[in-house]
Amino acid sequence: MIKYWHNPRCSKSRAGLALLEENSATVEVRKYLEDAPSVEELRAVLSQLGIPAIEMMRTGEKRFKELSLTKTTSDDDLIQAMAENPILIERPLAVASNKAAIGRPPENLLSLL
Repeated sequence: MIKYWHNPRCSKSRAGLALLEENSATVEVRKYLEDAPSVEELRAVLSQLGIPAIEMMRTGEKRFKELSLTKTTSDDDLIQAMAENPILIERPLAVASNKAAIGRPPENLLSLL
């Protein structure tokens, strides 16, 4: 089972979901903009990704600048910002058991199969 944080309005997110489905993956879709992940969930996914919080963020989003966030903002503050503003979370993102992947490019998601 792959948990897929999906934004249906995003072409990359739609492409990633299609790729997983084409490869017979069982996918549980979570519209993360409507059902924002908690700080704890974000920490768990970051741990599975093995990256700093800034690498899981959409730094070009208007909201990133509005919150005065920078690439040197602490991980704790960035994680809190993502929990409160899920638009800041890079998409698509998928989690399978103890692994996670960001689907940029969508082929990155195949590592979870």
